[in-house]
Amino acid sequence: MASFSIPGGLLIAIEGIDGAGKTTLAQAIRDRLAADGTVVTLSKEPTNGPWGTRLRESASTGRLTPDEELDLLVRDRREHVANLIQPALARGEVVILDRYFPSNVAYQGAAGLDIDEVMARNAFAPRPDLLLLLDLDPVVGLERIRRRGDRPNHFETDDNLSRCRRIFQAMSLDHTVQIDATASAEAVLTQALDAIASTTTRKAAARTPFAH
Repeated sequence: MASFSIPGGLLIAIEGIDGAGKTTLAQAIRDRLAADGTVVTLSKEPTNGPWGTRLRESASTGRLTPDEELDLLVRDRREHVANLIQPALARGEVVILDRYFPSNVAYQGAAGLDIDEVMARNAFAPRPDLLLLLDLDPVVGLERIRRRGDRPNHFETDDNLSRCRRIFQAMSLDHTVQIDATASAEAVLTQALDAIASTTTRKAAARTPFAH
């Protein structure tokens, strides 16, 4: 895949339930694009900033309510957008996000919050040029989590992940490409790179004036 630079950058979000392979895919895309000379910024949510750290610490210090989790996630995302995402896009970089606001909608929605309200709270967040949705049966996701030596957290139950999966699938966000996460890592990467190539072509065409 040839290197490229697009005015305004390219925002790629990778989503899906726990165990779907988001981090593996994000790193593989970063490595492949960077090897071709493309400037890539790879980040994740929640971030390692103060709000994201506080959210992760709550897993061991005591559960927060869904509203409290939403508040911390939105605060974290505002800082993420202002300090990293928007500046990187302004430099024309490819920004790859391992989770973004769709995870917020899916997980807090599965916890009982109004999905439309959660989406509205995230209206400030730039919409992805490409949303790669890794689709996976929760049973398989939980098996992968245990296989890598992790203990499923309070979010990671069959029922909860099933609700999250349904919300992900029902989101009507533009430029979403769903990928079967049970495929091999190389097959998933190939589909993702094909989607990125199509997205860059679409964005470039949108910026090219019509010939007269």
